[in-house]
Amino acid sequence: MNRRETIKMLGLGVLPAALNIDKRAGVLPDANPDSDREYHLAVFGGTPGGIALTVRAAREGLKVVLINHNQHLGGMFVNGLGTMDTLYNGARAPIYDELRYMTHDYYREKYGKQSPQYKASLPGFPKTRFESNVMEKLINDLLEKENLITVIKDYYPVKVYRAGKLIDTVIFSNKNEVDTITIEADVFADCSYEGDLAVVANTPMRIGRESKAEFNEAHAGVVYMTKDAWPPSSKAMNHMDLGMARRMNLFVYNVCSDLIKPESTGASHEAIQAFNMRTTLTDDSSNRIAIKKPTNYEADHIKAAFGITNDAGLSLPNQKTSWNLPELMGEQNNYVLGNWKVRDRITKKFRDMTLAYLYFLQHDPSVPEAIRNKMLKFGLAGNEYMDNGNMPYEIYVREAWRLEGRAVFTEHNALLSKGIKRAPIQTDSISVTEWFMDAHACRGLTLPGSKPEGEIMLKNKTFPGQVSCDCIFPKDIDNLIVPVCLSSSHVGWGTIRLEPTWMSICEAAGHIVVMAIQNKVAPAQVNKDKLLQLLASKALMITFFNDVEGREYAPWYPAVQYLGTKGFFGSYNAKPHDLLTRALASAWLDHTARLAKNPLLDPMKYAAGIFSRENLKSDGITGADFSKMLSESNDRSPRKILAVMRSLKINPKTMITRGDACRVIFEVLKA
Repeated sequence: MNRRETIKMLGLGVLPAALNIDKRAGVLPDANPDSDREYHLAVFGGTPGGIALTVRAAREGLKVVLINHNQHLGGMFVNGLGTMDTLYNGARAPIYDELRYMTHDYYREKYGKQSPQYKASLPGFPKTRFESNVMEKLINDLLEKENLITVIKDYYPVKVYRAGKLIDTVIFSNKNEVDTITIEADVFADCSYEGDLAVVANTPMRIGRESKAEFNEAHAGVVYMTKDAWPPSSKAMNHMDLGMARRMNLFVYNVCSDLIKPESTGASHEAIQAFNMRTTLTDDSSNRIAIKKPTNYEADHIKAAFGITNDAGLSLPNQKTSWNLPELMGEQNNYVLGNWKVRDRITKKFRDMTLAYLYFLQHDPSVPEAIRNKMLKFGLAGNEYMDNGNMPYEIYVREAWRLEGRAVFTEHNALLSKGIKRAPIQTDSISVTEWFMDAHACRGLTLPGSKPEGEIMLKNKTFPGQVSCDCIFPKDIDNLIVPVCLSSSHVGWGTIRLEPTWMSICEAAGHIVVMAIQNKVAPAQVNKDKLLQLLASKALMITFFNDVEGREYAPWYPAVQYLGTKGFFGSYNAKPHDLLTRALASAWLDHTARLAKNPLLDPMKYAAGIFSRENLKSDGITGADFSKMLSESNDRSPRKILAVMRSLKINPKTMITRGDACRVIFEVLKA
């Protein structure tokens, strides 16, 4: 559902004042406002993704300004999330990896390697955990090391001046709605959770849930899922897919749910998934602030709306938890569509309801005594959010506006593709997804035995996907990138909307901006093949494999990553140390010849045929034989091929491995 349709449907008439579109957008004004500052790159949104993009661009030599809507940088990382939500334990992007190591180092160095704090940060496990105040310090440290970064706080975009397909200038307003600043930059990036800069720029955006028919997605639109169970029912999924899903090198959950038919109509609906406040609680008596009875407290309303739970939240270091309740449905769309006065009012409503619910669980006679006693141990953490009454600054905006980009990530991009044993291959992939497709409830409606309407948790059904570069590019603006609220269907969004994934996408976007500036072209016009070669060489994961964890800096890793976007691998197993068979070598080299002519050809046309060669019984080949086959199929000098092998320290007299063969092909294609 696009923006105009949503506004019309909700009877809003015009966008709220803070998201006011400049009527001259798209036309450079006669008297262009004087610019306060000039930058290579202007980033709006101090989310983890925005931090990654900003730092990467600055480290590559660009002058960057980072503008955030409040005083605290780090998005949900500093607003109670408390964990890096990922199912993968390996390296995926240098800045994400660096921040993760910084987190563990902080707890180890401050408290000791055997300390409960260090152990609570979960070193060696995918989901690194941390306190908000610690993460805010680490993010500020990360930014302060870069002297090419300027940070502006408490401002948000209100007006965009465009010249054709380029943004020329953006006006940002302070929360007091009086002070403004004018920013000129070569490139602009919207890294906010809400997508406000893209909305103000008047590029096509969408909000709400698409119908099942729009992208032929089984879980789109109005849906009811059964409550989680294990083992899965016979109708839940194809059991071959189930077995494969559980063999992935990812954290696995023993839960599954079915789609309820015919009540799941698949009709489009405006309601997106619910928000809540990720409140930080503690049972440390020396740091605990007791919950007082709220004004206008209505126990019956609270019980009817949220029920009774003994869930005290996700455990964090220093006896803290990240409390993920309650979800306040019905306000999520109002928040996204509202101006900042509306958003602040809704945020306060979430804050008040969160405190009221916690008080209810601690004191109401209808709550079992054991639960009351358990919850009474918890209070607000006294050393968190000390300038905000010990409550987070932001609510958890799980979904807002989404770009209508040059490509769309849908449910199909995270499911197995026909003819191969991996999700569809993207020839311009800039990152990977690996979290299960995940949408919280959109409405409070239920059926017997169902989750609330719209709640989708496709655990054991989702597979790692690839994110097309075109998902971050607007259709009508060449120097704006939108790597957070990127182009995706509502269902596909569920596997994207995690901070580690966003950080990886945004760091890749940083390289895109650098290439654009260096080559004096708009980001949307960079050479995509050269971009992928660069991302692979910089250790950004653009293809997911089961068998690369811990070897992300092996000599073959960049080549395998790059060729994983070109159709060389029909499964999630790279097998870099296996000997290359003659049958597979023939298929790979035929494909190399195609790529030499067109590096961006559709890999899905060839992936199944190449993959079928993997299972053919065939002898291995020597490096010399491989070089001869490569020179013959690609019209290359045998001497030059052997020179490449020597430069890579590959002995032509020995049997060549798949990884070494990929290295040779990668070098030939780069040349």
